[in-house]
Amino acid sequence: MFKNSFTTMFQHFRKKSWLLLVVILIVAAFLRLYRIEDYMTFLGDEGRDALVVKRMIVDHEFTLLGPITSVGLMHLGPLYYYLMIPFLWAWGLNPVGPAIMVALFSLATIVLLWKLAEEYFGRKAVAISSLLYALSPLVIIHSHSSWNPNILPFWSLLIIYGLTQVIIHKRFFWTIIIGLSLGIVIQLHYVALVFGPIVFAALLVSRIQLPKKYWTLLVVGGVLTFSPFIIFEARHDLINTHTIINFITRTGTAKSFTIMNFFRQFWDLTVRLYWRLLVITSAELAMLVLIVIFGVYAFLWRIAKSTRLRQAFLILAIWFIVGIGFLSLYTGNIYDYYLMFIFPFPFLATGIAASYLFRKWSTAVVALVCLTFFVTTAVRNTPIAKEPNRLATLTREVSELILDKAAGQPFNFGLITPGNSDHAYRYFLEVGGNAPVVIKNEVEDPGRTTVTEQLFVVCEQKECKPLGYPLWEIAGYGRAEITDEWYLNLVRIFKLVPYQMPAI
Repeated sequence: MFKNSFTTMFQHFRKKSWLLLVVILIVAAFLRLYRIEDYMTFLGDEGRDALVVKRMIVDHEFTLLGPITSVGLMHLGPLYYYLMIPFLWAWGLNPVGPAIMVALFSLATIVLLWKLAEEYFGRKAVAISSLLYALSPLVIIHSHSSWNPNILPFWSLLIIYGLTQVIIHKRFFWTIIIGLSLGIVIQLHYVALVFGPIVFAALLVSRIQLPKKYWTLLVVGGVLTFSPFIIFEARHDLINTHTIINFITRTGTAKSFTIMNFFRQFWDLTVRLYWRLLVITSAELAMLVLIVIFGVYAFLWRIAKSTRLRQAFLILAIWFIVGIGFLSLYTGNIYDYYLMFIFPFPFLATGIAASYLFRKWSTAVVALVCLTFFVTTAVRNTPIAKEPNRLATLTREVSELILDKAAGQPFNFGLITPGNSDHAYRYFLEVGGNAPVVIKNEVEDPGRTTVTEQLFVVCEQKECKPLGYPLWEIAGYGRAEITDEWYLNLVRIFKLVPYQMPAI
């Protein structure tokens, strides 16, 4: 009876599949767009990107170089900046515009996930994988803030979908789409370099006879979207390329690599992928879920009679094994966003495994209990149930207070903070029409013309003594005295002026 009821339900979904997709997208859109300006992150990195794009829009200062990476002092390509332009412009230079862009990419990822699962793995896998992706708290967190890695899941999944079209359906024109996407993902984060080996491994293992002209299209597509960065490198003696090579081949990394460390890292990253995205509550429980899902996946691979289905399984397996395998070679700290190139995978694998378990009533009960747990855990931990950070609004309000107190006169600016940078404040100050003057050193400015008659210091620490603080923006100002102090949004704002010797 249970089996028949469940089958009837999914037959109904098959007739109304578009309606189910719309419902999932509405839920996903609400979770990503609800009070997005209050929940989005807007700190130094986001402010830096917004400043670059604002200057492209207003001052027409275009660039061939993208954001700097958090390690290695390497720059990415500029494509993310250009994607931000229409959204920052349309929202009147409000940084919520690019955040909305990221949310829309996340919704597009759900549509693409739906399309991929529907073509190869059936309606049950479609419903399960799409719903779980829509609800995942970590996915949502990365879907309502503007940051270059946050749109990586969409382009990654587009590459995988393109591979299914080329390998399974022999639609070789998709090689241009794969190539264009490769040039894009590399500009979002250098971890996406793993897609080079992924694409070539998939084409090699599938033994597909790809005509030479389509290999050419693949390469041309990648070069086309990556061309701004290539032009920059050609003009500057491959400065970033040398930095990347030195970073990858540095001695410390080579010495710390062992086979045991590699397999340990591979397993840890796999567990983290399921723990952070799907299970949430416990890494130990994530291990158990992994064993079940991979066991079912391996069984389905063995019994699959359809060449088309086996090839689809193979492409997903290569995505996972090669992607996590190459990342496991990295011996530095690996953060959650390093895994964004494979974010859709655990949801697909879970949907595929659950769809098989639902074939028998005995295993269907287990699958239903697990899915209920995943959904309820995701809903309980959804980010919009927590108090919003209001970072963008608070930063704007502090900047507006400074602009008001500066009274249209030139000023210098400094930020005392435990771990932020001042770009977010500088963005709102510049948009407000009075950008702070940057203090130059004595070699560049021997007359000290860049030191103004007022210095505003924002303090984000509990204890704050701006006088004598070693930060260049403060120390470079020279001897000063505090004339005013304000409290706003849990931060303190100081106004300093040049020190005046008391009259004798």
